[in-house]
Amino acid sequence: MKFSRRDFLATAALTSASLAAGIESDAQETTTHDHKPRQTMTMAEPVAYKRPVIICKPTGTQGIDAAYDMLRNGQDTLDAVLHVCKVQEDDPNDDSVGLGGLPNEEGVVELDACCMHGPTRRAGSVGGVRNIKNVCLVAKAVMEHTGHVMLVGEGAERFAVDMGFPRENLLTEHSRKIWLLWKETHSDKDWWGPGVADPSWKPPIQTPRSRYVPRSGKDVEAAIHELEPLAAAIGIEPEFRRGAIERVLFPPTGTIHVSAVNEKGEMSGATTTSGLAWKLAGRLGDSPIIGAGCYTDQDVGSAGATGSGEENIKVAGAHTIVENMRKGMSPQEAGMETLRRIARNHNNDMNRLRYLDMVYYILRKDGAYAGVALWSGPPDHPRSFAVHDGTKRIEKCAYLFEGASIDWPPIPKLPEN
Repeated sequence: MKFSRRDFLATAALTSASLAAGIESDAQETTTHDHKPRQTMTMAEPVAYKRPVIICKPTGTQGIDAAYDMLRNGQDTLDAVLHVCKVQEDDPNDDSVGLGGLPNEEGVVELDACCMHGPTRRAGSVGGVRNIKNVCLVAKAVMEHTGHVMLVGEGAERFAVDMGFPRENLLTEHSRKIWLLWKETHSDKDWWGPGVADPSWKPPIQTPRSRYVPRSGKDVEAAIHELEPLAAAIGIEPEFRRGAIERVLFPPTGTIHVSAVNEKGEMSGATTTSGLAWKLAGRLGDSPIIGAGCYTDQDVGSAGATGSGEENIKVAGAHTIVENMRKGMSPQEAGMETLRRIARNHNNDMNRLRYLDMVYYILRKDGAYAGVALWSGPPDHPRSFAVHDGTKRIEKCAYLFEGASIDWPPIPKLPEN
């Protein structure tokens, strides 16, 4: 995603007044940002929603038109959602999933994916897969051709090869150069050490460990300018240098989730990812975890997530959302309540929460949907999601907190407030 780091950091601060107001008042305020009034309705209300419907991360719009046509033509809902995932996995210019995904700290691309098929109530998942591009389809193969739900690591790779998936080098030249730039400038800003959930964790000191870590919006531009000669020396093309440098300064979390329902009310969901850039080798986030990164219940709905995977695992986010809808909550209400659980896990401590992020994509069986986010996002790049119900569009997420999160690692200076 491209956006102004100056705005990103500037909007991260919460005023002391808003902090004093507490999490409940923040949550109540966000209900006024309901992008569709229908999202606040309960399942008991006699409202006719459109079907088919597909929702996903905005980056999924490459394949969403064809996937919607698949639903209209009577093809299986799982095939439709996997089409959206596969298009992104095949795109070498998308460094969030599949081919060209940004690697772990050792320079190796490791992919995770899972899927759930509502009509047959089956699931498949793979994690830490190397050398196989279309892990979303491998997850489906696990579901269809084994008695297991999840395969990981070397075993998952061998299974994929046995099923006919070709081995290939997933580290494109473009992603390799970005990794080299990180190695030369920020490799001490890694995922070693305690995380924000550790009881002994404290907000980072004001002085960054590397001169390349920006301390303010102004310093972002200075850091980019300083890194440009090194990026050029590594061989990064001029038109890609700024984007490469931003990925080094602010490592992205690459994930796409897709949920769909057809005219008959049949549902499926899938999530695929290359995970955190520069992660420890072998790290699994929420994306391959059934009930966290993706969950579909044919009787109720489907949900998935992008963001801080470790936090989402601890609240079983997608499953929690579906169960909230089962109890009668609207998609938006179900998602917001789950976001509050994440905040509760950190005792509503804003010094910790500002280092986290989460977006949930939620679809109910009747066609009602919502996107909800922990943070609203910077003004020029608000948190959003893609929808197709006959018309393809991007809609803004409802949110729990005003402002933007802070990426970690690396660690920029904390906002003054």
